[in-house]
Amino acid sequence: MNTIAASHRQSVRFARDVLGLFKLRIGVMIMVTALVGLVVTPGAALSAGQVIVLALSVLIASASAGAYNQYFEHDLDQLMRRTRSRAFVTGALPHTPAWLLLIVALLAGAVGAAWWTLNATSALFVFLGAFFYAVVYTVWLKRRSWLNIVVGGLAGSFAVLAGAAAVDPTPGPLPLLLALVLFLWTPPHFWSLAIANRADYAAAGVPMLPVVVGEARAARVVLHSTVALVAVSLLPAGFGAGPIYLAGAAAGGLYFIVKAAQLARAPGRLTAMRAFFASLVQLSALLVAATVDGLLR
Repeated sequence: MNTIAASHRQSVRFARDVLGLFKLRIGVMIMVTALVGLVVTPGAALSAGQVIVLALSVLIASASAGAYNQYFEHDLDQLMRRTRSRAFVTGALPHTPAWLLLIVALLAGAVGAAWWTLNATSALFVFLGAFFYAVVYTVWLKRRSWLNIVVGGLAGSFAVLAGAAAVDPTPGPLPLLLALVLFLWTPPHFWSLAIANRADYAAAGVPMLPVVVGEARAARVVLHSTVALVAVSLLPAGFGAGPIYLAGAAAGGLYFIVKAAQLARAPGRLTAMRAFFASLVQLSALLVAATVDGLLR
């Protein structure tokens, strides 16, 4: 019995390590943004099978990018307290080239399924979302420039466009504005977390904004970028989004601004984490409101 129980625990740990490698929580959020892009785009309704392919294609492409991020950054991850328990760092999963074959196969399968079932434009956006996170952000920019997360924010924007393009290969102003909202959301969201973990990034030599300019200035940038984000998030109301969307965007945006202002007044780990969680509340409120609004129109 003890042997069976130990084997079961080992299997559970292995499954947890593999799932953690693919950053599925981030992937699910990106998948949701793709579905929101689908909902807000006018056009012929997709079949249930097409919707499932869209969701899984975006999720799997995101998972492949997340796995590559951990594969490529295993040397940095061991230097930071927040990431030193990841599977490639601890040795729970072997850091071998076989993972690269799996990652490429997953991405190719996701893009191919979107191309075959939806259309080439949607498949292109699925690919670009993974490419910008795995290559542009992880390989090209993260270790070189504080702009890393600004450009990396395009990964979420491409998911919205993938969903919209599944309905109409030429997305209209509403999905384009929502893609812009996702692009503007990523910097204050991630910079808040970076302020809370500034010492980790400094120790690893990663030029995140608070490492480059200091916590106080970075906190002010978070506030200014949050105000810009919320202002842009209200614009869809002038391009077809209804009152439900406007209410969700305004309420979530106001909450984020309040927490970002508290961070700017008193930069520190506590206020930074509050701003970080407020960014999640803001995005969740906006996405839920956009979905309900789109379904009722």
